[in-house]
Amino acid sequence: MKAVGIIPARFASTRYPGKPLVMLEGKSMIQRVYEQVQTAAIQEVVVATDDDRIRQHVLEFGGNVIMTSAHHQSGTDRCYEAYTQLDEAFDVVINIQGDEPFIQPEQVNKVLGCFTQPDAQIATLIKPVVSPEELLNPNSPKVVIGAQHQALYFSRHPIPYLRGAEPHEWLSRHGYYKHIGIYGYRSTVLAQLTQLQPSGLEKAESLEQLRWLEHGFKIITAVTELETIGIDTPADVAKALLYLKASGQ
Repeated sequence: MKAVGIIPARFASTRYPGKPLVMLEGKSMIQRVYEQVQTAAIQEVVVATDDDRIRQHVLEFGGNVIMTSAHHQSGTDRCYEAYTQLDEAFDVVINIQGDEPFIQPEQVNKVLGCFTQPDAQIATLIKPVVSPEELLNPNSPKVVIGAQHQALYFSRHPIPYLRGAEPHEWLSRHGYYKHIGIYGYRSTVLAQLTQLQPSGLEKAESLEQLRWLEHGFKIITAVTELETIGIDTPADVAKALLYLKASGQ
């Protein structure tokens, strides 16, 4: 099974413009993501960007980069355009967010491993929720899964609702999962996803993966115990620097 890792990276982030180029202890965020993904069990890694500053920087540290349209509404769409520009075909495309500088190779491999199941169309990572704050944080989407580890629904609200218990008791009475935003797609499925129109559930929750579920696609989940630190705002950089100092990276 041949797999390519594609890292969407745009400059014009609403909450943090230019964040792929922010420096974290001598290396840019996008370089850290790239180097982490490079050691996973995939055959190629490429950055997909719409900005020449990012393109030039990736070339400077020796990475592969593809220029894509500035008008994509999602990382999935950007991944697909980049995939169509590659010189060879791959069975699986792994979409790694460009603001996850501490993504671990074994997490990428867990997503890739889901495709040993013949009926796997899309795969993603989930992690047990460990604190009430995390459970109630709308910026950390939650997911419920079925008996075969397929995703049933994603929500910014804690799901399931625990009837007869106060919210602060929920975590002690039920096991909850949060979503880690790394995706894998069979390349044939990725092409189909880009043709779908935004759905009602997606608009309600502002979660792209609900569009896929609503249109009948199957998302397989793999559980990770490893924490990631996504950088969404300048305030998150301080957390990342503390993590780097503590881990000695």
